[in-house]
Amino acid sequence: MTQPAQSNEEQFKLWNGHAGRAWVEMQDVLDRMFAPMEDLLVTEVARLGGGRLLDVGCGTGGTTLAMARRLGEKVRCTGLDISVPMIAHARLRAGQEGLPVQFVAADAQSHAFEPASFDVIVSRFGVMFFDDFIRAFANLRRAASDGGMLRALVWRSAAQNPYMTAAEHAVAPLLPELPVRRLDGPGQFAFADPERVTSMLHGSGWAGVDIQPVDVACALPEADLMRYVHWMGPVGVAMQKVDEATRALVVDAVRAAYQPFTHDGDVRFMAACWLVSARAA
Repeated sequence: MTQPAQSNEEQFKLWNGHAGRAWVEMQDVLDRMFAPMEDLLVTEVARLGGGRLLDVGCGTGGTTLAMARRLGEKVRCTGLDISVPMIAHARLRAGQEGLPVQFVAADAQSHAFEPASFDVIVSRFGVMFFDDFIRAFANLRRAASDGGMLRALVWRSAAQNPYMTAAEHAVAPLLPELPVRRLDGPGQFAFADPERVTSMLHGSGWAGVDIQPVDVACALPEADLMRYVHWMGPVGVAMQKVDEATRALVVDAVRAAYQPFTHDGDVRFMAACWLVSARAA
């Protein structure tokens, strides 16, 4: 694998460190929780007719493998992610299923794609972490065939996704060094402002930009909640460093914070997303 450009070093370290290990550890839980988003993207690609497909920020390969599994010969799938451990796990999954999917460990912001090599570029929450969005999407535009299509699911604002920040709000008094989320990116909510996203895509060679709100009902078993919190997000990072007494207080605070989301043995929430569509101009 080619090391990413120096400018994206922070993201390389993040996704090849704790965040990458967390997604591998939680792959089964996250795939089930985000299955509705997977279904939405598979439906979109089927409607577009398939073709040579690139899944950006594919992580452990859930969406990429679903495309290959469910669309068969209609698609030729490649998944790309900056995280070496996640790509290794994705390759393992593809081998276990016998699916003809290629996985590439690289930074989509700077990777030397063969020009016009993809007809469809998709992403499920994988495009919000570039440190130079214009450069990244210009690079993806070069990778797209003329008229190639982009479909990306991204989060709307933190305020519209209270489930995603409930844990860190609840434990902030206990963990004073908990990092504050950057809302202007790179990060989970970097695409919250649709006008900013539209301007960025136009500035990187994409046309026909359309951004539609999508609200998706998601759930995870209550039995998996503390495992999820232990690994994921800023609280997951902090939990690796605290003493046992603090850990116990954090667990109690998190359980209380998620009580409003808990019903009949499941933690349920509405994911407020944008479906971003564009065409390679």
